[in-house]
Amino acid sequence: MTAVRTARYDLEPAAMLRITADFLAAHPTGGRFVTAVVGPDSDLAAVGRALERQVFEEAFGNDAAVMAAEYGPYETTSLFFVVIDRKRGVPAGVARMIESRGAGAKTVDDAPPHIGADVATILAAHGMTGEKVWDCATLAVLPQYRGGRSSLLVSSMIYRTFLVLGRRHGVRHAVAMLDRGAYRNLGLVGVPMRTLADSGPFEYLGSAENRAVHMDFPAIEGAVREQAARMRRAARPGLATLRRGGLRKLLTRRVAAEVSLRIGTGKDVDDHIIVVPGEQGAFGLTPTG
Repeated sequence: MTAVRTARYDLEPAAMLRITADFLAAHPTGGRFVTAVVGPDSDLAAVGRALERQVFEEAFGNDAAVMAAEYGPYETTSLFFVVIDRKRGVPAGVARMIESRGAGAKTVDDAPPHIGADVATILAAHGMTGEKVWDCATLAVLPQYRGGRSSLLVSSMIYRTFLVLGRRHGVRHAVAMLDRGAYRNLGLVGVPMRTLADSGPFEYLGSAENRAVHMDFPAIEGAVREQAARMRRAARPGLATLRRGGLRKLLTRRVAAEVSLRIGTGKDVDDHIIVVPGEQGAFGLTPTG
């Protein structure tokens, strides 16, 4: 874990809009949404932090001071995926990846007192023995993008960016702290997960039911594609659709199939991921988009 670095989580709305507008002017692209991949020193990273704080404060009571204390030690190893609504000219969602070799990932550092296993035990249990680890430390989508098709696309773009950039960057393991909803949603789209050291749920940073999980990164993409195929087959209408609750289940499966397909294949997503040249700091990613 690195030294605490000062970063703001209370960026003014006017500044957020200005930074977002500057990015869109410099990177014209098609589609309603675009994902910008930036390092911690980027102006867009400041926008991402403000989104993190806004969503986490509303959901869990984590204000700017809490966010700075929790994530300050990891700023220099953070990479941000900022999803922007081009139609409205505003940020819609953000995710933060923290890179490490196991120890030094926030999830791994924070888990021991909650699950009764120390860092060495956690690393050994999941074979994290020096290969690259990404901690999916935050994922925040603004409330207005959580209903309807736009919310599915915003979250799908974040998940797909995680797979594309992680593969390109040689990630071997992924870890995350997931609240009940996030854990359920990732399972629904087919992401294979195991709780750290086979632990159970616990309270964490305002989340009453949280799980610390490990993901075998190279296995995720194929598993999600397989889930898309299963959900497509399960979503075919039949006599069961006429039973009570059958239509709702059918629609849920169709939505899950659509999301899994986008995440697993990049359909309608990959062309809208932009890695900003010179703004990834130590990550050194190759620009695309």
